[in-house]
Amino acid sequence: YQRRVHGIINFFMDIPVKTIEEGTFLAKVAEQAERYEDMIVFLKPVLQKKGELTMEERNLVSVAYKNLSGSKRTAWRALSAIEENPKYTKYHEKTKTYKKKIEEELKVICKEAIKAIDDNLLGNATNAESKVFYQKMKADYYRYTGEVCVEAELKDVSDKALENYEGAKKAAETLPATDPVRLGLILNFSVFQYEIRKNPKEACAMAKAAFDEAISGLQDLDEDKYKDSTAIMQLLKDNLTLWTSELEEGEEAAKQSTHFNQLITVLSLIHISEPTRRYAISYAVFCLKKKKT
Repeated sequence: YQRRVHGIINFFMDIPVKTIEEGTFLAKVAEQAERYEDMIVFLKPVLQKKGELTMEERNLVSVAYKNLSGSKRTAWRALSAIEENPKYTKYHEKTKTYKKKIEEELKVICKEAIKAIDDNLLGNATNAESKVFYQKMKADYYRYTGEVCVEAELKDVSDKALENYEGAKKAAETLPATDPVRLGLILNFSVFQYEIRKNPKEACAMAKAAFDEAISGLQDLDEDKYKDSTAIMQLLKDNLTLWTSELEEGEEAAKQSTHFNQLITVLSLIHISEPTRRYAISYAVFCLKKKKT
């Protein structure tokens, strides 16, 4: 059989999935085979379930969409680097067209994930942790869309991501500061502030506050939650270290620029500015994955 999924043709044997139990089992098999598009197909009964998803079901849905979108995001970044390389100028139009195709595929995946959350998952969530998880997930997929958007479209998805991150943050106030879902939310929200909103000071403030609030409560956690929470806190710390360094370098450069401009004014010289150095920034984005059994 042939089917079209996310804008591409896939060859797929039609395996009927009638129950949630069958879908969950086949989704686990597809995950082991790294067939994330198939995971989403097998999870259809789960996504249509009346009532709240179990922790296992929730994490399977998250892993499927995260990995499927992740491969598109990685491909888009690789093509962007090639597109900007002067060595490949003669292939610019072809590369641009190819990148546009990947952009559209990513947007379809993100739109599908958001629709699944709006149609069923968030509405059926009954506890605070689940509500935070789904609203954070929804915000994440608006953020992923924003990574490949410009101008008016970027503003629209950025505003929607911000609305959902803020909603999730408010809902998370009822969770302990050490809760992995709450910490994961702040980690991703701070990345959004840094990368999409271009607000590094807010990103640093948010990450630092979450880290400081969580540190005092670690001793009260059981072993599993301790491992999850400290892993996310380390990512918060890593990002905070990097972003703080970038801010300090930027402030120092600004001071030097101001001083230099003052000297130029006094000496009546012509100021020829050099292009700002571009940094290759690498930072961690957290995604809750189900534990292997």
